Amino acid sequence: MSILPRRSLLAAGATALPATLAPEARLRATPLTSTLATVLALLLGYALLQMGNTLQGSLLTMRGGIEGFSATQIGLVGSGFYLGLMIGSLRGDRLVQGVGHTRAFAALAAIASTVPLLHLMLMHPWLWPLGRAMTGFCFAGLFIVVESWLNGAASSAVRGQLLSIYGMTGMIAGVGGQMLLTAASPRGFVLFCLVSMIISFALVPVVLSRAQAPATPPGEARRLDLRWLYTLSPFGVVAAFLVGMSTASYYSLGPLFAQRMGLEAGEVAVFMACGSLGGFLATWPMGWLSDRIDRRGLIVTLTTCAAAALLAMVLLVPEHPPRPLLYAMVGTFGALVIPGYSLVLAHVNDHVPPGGFAAASGGLLVLWGAGAALGPLLGGAFMSALGNAGLGWLVLLAQSGIAGWGLWRMFRRAAPREKEDFLVMPVQPVSTTLVAVAKEAAIDRREAARS
Repeated sequence: MSILPRRSLLAAGATALPATLAPEARLRATPLTSTLATVLALLLGYALLQMGNTLQGSLLTMRGGIEGFSATQIGLVGSGFYLGLMIGSLRGDRLVQGVGHTRAFAALAAIASTVPLLHLMLMHPWLWPLGRAMTGFCFAGLFIVVESWLNGAASSAVRGQLLSIYGMTGMIAGVGGQMLLTAASPRGFVLFCLVSMIISFALVPVVLSRAQAPATPPGEARRLDLRWLYTLSPFGVVAAFLVGMSTASYYSLGPLFAQRMGLEAGEVAVFMACGSLGGFLATWPMGWLSDRIDRRGLIVTLTTCAAAALLAMVLLVPEHPPRPLLYAMVGTFGALVIPGYSLVLAHVNDHVPPGGFAAASGGLLVLWGAGAALGPLLGGAFMSALGNAGLGWLVLLAQSGIAGWGLWRMFRRAAPREKEDFLVMPVQPVSTTLVAVAKEAAIDRREAARS
């Protein structure tokens, strides 16, 4: 199977820097702190986008439950977002190419800030998935613009570090977005308006940023071959799909799961925030560890523990466990599951030859997106058929599949002798060429050090 999207504009940002920036030789000497000073407004705008998006996702799930939507219908709403995100990540660069970064960002943010109000006006289970798909497409384009600016503003020496800071910023902003559920009742209109306001405010720091938008030359076709990717890393192909299924199911249906356990809106916010915070706290330590041991072994260990924890939850935990126990369990779940995509990407990159990182990360993005689009729909069907425990059973199956396949592959192929550095990826990844540029720069630095 082959996917043929246009080349991401992030690559153009790496090679066509604006004249207002310093020459490349000077950029190489620029420390990370100076780069952060330039892109701080971009990171703030991105954080606001993630905050509004996370709040909106949980709000729609809770409001759907209040309105009597079935679990399958709510799962379809969640699937719509991830389907739009995947399509936008592969095709959204055409809009940027046509009108430029600033105009594209303004247009997409305007549409994205309008959709929450449409959800409020048109409260129908078959219309909401269309709105969420539109939101996903817009957010993919918004993230592409932000990543283009980041890529153009960073030197090769700090691009990998900046990408990790970008990923961590999105995670912690997601925690803040979940906690905003406590600002008002999901039964009213205030939270919908708040989502719209946050997304609109994200325009301000981005438009006023000192970082210059990179040039937008015509893109060239890039072949993303999933068969080639499977040949490089059979484990990574399967794991990326199942990781997408696991994380998207949690973010789309976790609020409904908590709501059906009798949690109030504020408690649902804490429940979801604990999962995100667990992932935030665990991602860097897991990445550090993965640079030192077989990444597959680490992923297998994490997914096995996640499956065991989920099995204990669906079989042993009472219907209404004490709140501290519930929060601790979902925090542990987040720590075990949310770092998965970053670890899988790092493992696949260990097998990719120079020049192939963009194709590899693009292929993984397609697989992750397909799993993410399918996961909430299956999770909703499981919850409709098996009750609240159905969500746990679905994620348990996905995590068990990763663990079993990983064990099999460890017996079939030894771990690579050389590893690429771990990069923290956003919870909703759209980056393809940005990862490639960071990886190629790391290879160049290693070659220079050897010579």
